[in-house]
Amino acid sequence: MTTEQIARPSSFNVSTPWLGVACLSLMTFVLIASEFMPVSLLTPIAADLGITEGQAGQAIAVSGLFAVVTSLFGNALLSRWDRRAAVILYTMVLIVSGIAVTFAPNYLIFMAGRALVGVSIGGFWSLSTAIVARMTSGADLPKALAMLQGGTALASVIAAPLGSFLGGLIGWRGAFFIVVPIGLAGIVWQLLVLPKLPPTHDVSVGTMFALLGNRVFAIGMAATTLAFMGQFAASTYFRPYLEGATGLDVNGLSLVLLGLGLAGLAGTTASGFVLRKHLRAMLIVLPTALAVLSLTLIAFGSIPVAVAALMVLWGFFSNPIPVGWGTWMTRIIPHDLEAGGGLQVALIQFAITAGAFGGGLLFDTSGWRGPFILCAVLLAIAASLAFLATHPGKAERS
Repeated sequence: MTTEQIARPSSFNVSTPWLGVACLSLMTFVLIASEFMPVSLLTPIAADLGITEGQAGQAIAVSGLFAVVTSLFGNALLSRWDRRAAVILYTMVLIVSGIAVTFAPNYLIFMAGRALVGVSIGGFWSLSTAIVARMTSGADLPKALAMLQGGTALASVIAAPLGSFLGGLIGWRGAFFIVVPIGLAGIVWQLLVLPKLPPTHDVSVGTMFALLGNRVFAIGMAATTLAFMGQFAASTYFRPYLEGATGLDVNGLSLVLLGLGLAGLAGTTASGFVLRKHLRAMLIVLPTALAVLSLTLIAFGSIPVAVAALMVLWGFFSNPIPVGWGTWMTRIIPHDLEAGGGLQVALIQFAITAGAFGGGLLFDTSGWRGPFILCAVLLAIAASLAFLATHPGKAERS
């Protein structure tokens, strides 16, 4: 690691990059929790703003849309900024979004605040892999990326119940305001532990899409997209599946979803160690396992104990996927991680939306089995593409 790659802040001597990675992991936790907190607060939001619950639910869609736009264009606009300054800027945007949502007098301001959440998500995530790669050595990179994704896994466990709890305790506006003091504390932590990271390359939309000229990279991005699309085609509809097909009550549903989230956190943690030596195998095994689990959930949908066990396995195998593809990208395009990261985030956000939309259409037209079949097909294709992406010789001959 050269002095050009990383320069420590003069005001604070950091002896380990892990404090910086932990700081970024906190940011991922706050971002993901903020993105999905409306799920458990739709009813009070709708009642307070005088809108329907469907309109309130668009708060998640609008944040996803702006995340895509920012991941493609944000870093090009900030191409000459120090990357630490860019992270601080995106944290400030998150704080402003929290203030806007908290004090929103109407639906328009509420949605504007949610759009700013998307800006922060898209901008931060498109930079995060490149920043972590510059702060850690090659051998520690998988572990560092797993630590980064640990914030996501933790948020997926507690975002909905935390939102519901805070909403009942201090109201939905108070729940969203929590991001403001956490964001302010985060900025202080960032100033203390993140090194100065001067930009290394100019990034533009053209630069991002030019990477697709690399056949192996293009196949990997296709595999990543289909993996996320397949996951969300099914996982978006886990609750109606568990209530309708499995017949769980509210308490049973909560326990199963908690197990799913905790298993995801465990899988993310374990992936940091496994991916060091078994990256190729894991990128193929993970979507393959999920495809099998998707079909198995259909077969055993009426047996609560079996479904609970399968859900735990789903969490364990699904959460390491972004860690795996992030690690793979650092090896395929080590000098273009910001451009690659921006493109990857845009594709993942698109995949989540498309998967949920496609699964929803099948759920409404063919019942709960439809999304799971679609999931299995997409994940099987993703596994095949992962094989090609991790065996470049075969990819070139395909």
